[in-house]
Amino acid sequence: MADWEFWAVAALLALAVAAVLIAALGRAPVAGPGGIEADLVVYKDQLAEIDRDLARGTIGQEEAARLRAEVGRRVIEADRARKAAETTEGPGRSGVLVAVILALVLAGGLAVYWGLGAPGYPDMALKPRLEALDAGIAARPSQEAELAKLGKSRDAALDARLAGELATVTDPDVLQEEFRVRFEAGETQAAVRVQERILALKGEDAGSSDHANMALALVVEAEGYVSPEAEAELRKSLQVDMGNELARYLVGEMFLQGGRYDQTFRFWRPLAEGGTPGSPWVASIRERIEQVAELAGIRYALPAAEGAGPSAEDMAAAGDMSPEDRQQMIEGMVAQLSDRLATEGGSVEDWNKLIRSLAVLERVPEAQAAYDKARAVFEGQAAELSFLKQAAVESGLKP
Repeated sequence: MADWEFWAVAALLALAVAAVLIAALGRAPVAGPGGIEADLVVYKDQLAEIDRDLARGTIGQEEAARLRAEVGRRVIEADRARKAAETTEGPGRSGVLVAVILALVLAGGLAVYWGLGAPGYPDMALKPRLEALDAGIAARPSQEAELAKLGKSRDAALDARLAGELATVTDPDVLQEEFRVRFEAGETQAAVRVQERILALKGEDAGSSDHANMALALVVEAEGYVSPEAEAELRKSLQVDMGNELARYLVGEMFLQGGRYDQTFRFWRPLAEGGTPGSPWVASIRERIEQVAELAGIRYALPAAEGAGPSAEDMAAAGDMSPEDRQQMIEGMVAQLSDRLATEGGSVEDWNKLIRSLAVLERVPEAQAAYDKARAVFEGQAAELSFLKQAAVESGLKP
């Protein structure tokens, strides 16, 4: 439907609604002067009836006086109402009401649609929309194209040197350690090549985690973009183990980038509700899944996680505090978290909270020290280290 056709239909519908409202207004009973005159006739009859009762002796003088006073009060109120109606009724009043209705229906409807609707968006049913999104995901740029777009085209000389070095290594465990070192150092191109060598050595014996790590390296190299090459590794990972949490998380990211929020929700919900406590992907999912559900048109409330920050009572108490007391309470909570991590250890999510909290409190040296210690705690765990590195970069620390 062309733009002018849409607006023409919308205007006709709005006029039809306005016409219905105006017609209903014309049929609405109005307590005008005619109704008040009828009331006055009734009151006149009541006064005559009081005189007759007094003459018959059924009521006394005092009772008659009281009844006349009551009827007289009603007559006065009716007279006031008649005068008020005469000043408000008239040809101008209906015209004003019609103008108000037209303004609300036409102008108000247009304003609401402009804010909530999608002017100019073509008509499309749900199924074709989803098919168009799937087609867009299938046609998205390759890993190399995205790297070129980011200005990070791979170094051919480095690839050649790595190929020579890795060809002599046949121990997957040695290569796994090499992958960890390269990944932690941010040498993503080298990490990708090392993981490719691991997959080549293991062949069909490559596990779900091997393919998931390959996908993770590609995603980090492309600064979060899930390319078709990364998707291929994720499919292989899930074919081996459909419960691989890292793979499910990254598949959800892929669908999120392609606008298939329903599919993202399907992959993420089990992790948000029952994923490994403290894993970086669960923390990231829990921060965003309610928004994803809303975008997918799904009503969803995230269940509370144990130890997921201050309680409702803490928040209520903080709301009643002065800024100085609130700051002191926050610093106390951060100190407790820091002491607990130092003595008992904790999840990567806890370390992430500590790093970010210290940075917000402008205690940058302590935040840097917390990050360095967290790196040592999670040494060899690529996903956890990537999550911590993101927290450090966003907090202005040295990763």
